[in-house]
Amino acid sequence: MTSIWIAGITLLCVTGEVRAQDLGLPVGAEAPRLVVKDLDGKPVDLAQWIGTKPVLLEFWATWCENCEALLPTLTEAKARVGDRVEFIGINVTVNQTPDRVRRYMVEHELPYRVLYDTDGASVRAFAAQATSY
Repeated sequence: MTSIWIAGITLLCVTGEVRAQDLGLPVGAEAPRLVVKDLDGKPVDLAQWIGTKPVLLEFWATWCENCEALLPTLTEAKARVGDRVEFIGINVTVNQTPDRVRRYMVEHELPYRVLYDTDGASVRAFAAQATSY
């Protein structure tokens, strides 16, 4: 009986491994066409960049420690590539308010255009599994 439990747990450990890069949209897939509002409520059509230039899209929140830890890397990348790549951060709005996001933007000098996804449409469209995704 013990060997059955050990075999079952081993099988779960081996088959249960999923990496973040294996989730969501496949690499090379065309981005979903959708509109997300900025913090002022103005619509931003993400399709405007399809076929024009690469886009780095970051799903983030003010409470996300991984998102904050990634900021220096994103800032360095933005400095290196400049306007050749569009940097966009979509705030997932879980426990967020526009004012809180604005304060965070000022405190952390975010290296990307900030969008505010109030209904989770972009998270669903891009199959984002977590923040800092």
